[in-house]
Amino acid sequence: METLVGSGKAIAILRKMGFRICVVTNQSPIGRGLWGHDVLTQINDKLQELLLEEDQGAEIDLILYSPYAPSDDAWSRKPNPGMLEAGRQIIDNAHRFPGKSNILLFGDDWTDRPSESGSMLVGDRQSDISAAERFGVKGILCDSESGISGVFETILDYVEG
Repeated sequence: METLVGSGKAIAILRKMGFRICVVTNQSPIGRGLWGHDVLTQINDKLQELLLEEDQGAEIDLILYSPYAPSDDAWSRKPNPGMLEAGRQIIDNAHRFPGKSNILLFGDDWTDRPSESGSMLVGDRQSDISAAERFGVKGILCDSESGISGVFETILDYVEG
């Protein structure tokens, strides 16, 4: 396994700027029984390790995944915004109320939403951009060969603009 060149550095810079990093990923092989949650945990652990090898500041705050198949039309599967809704609430509440459990709200039930004007989603598929639009954040489409480092100038322009 390897990460795309510059990913760790880009994540570290964003964290230094005050951003929190939440990875949201569709993982239908789990729901289809092709591999288990433990395999994805190993992949995610290795991802974090490789990012930190590139830059010690490249800490991922949260990784969420949806194990459902596209035909399930699950709220948590992109292009639906469920993982984005959950991620925002988990990160916000972890910083505001450390150690306390909370109830996550989705869709129309989440009425006290914070502003997402400074948030963004970087993704390599149209379903990522659709999830961003449905959630109300800026969606930035990247090339799967260059990833976040390939659109880093676009990210900075958005942040500064």
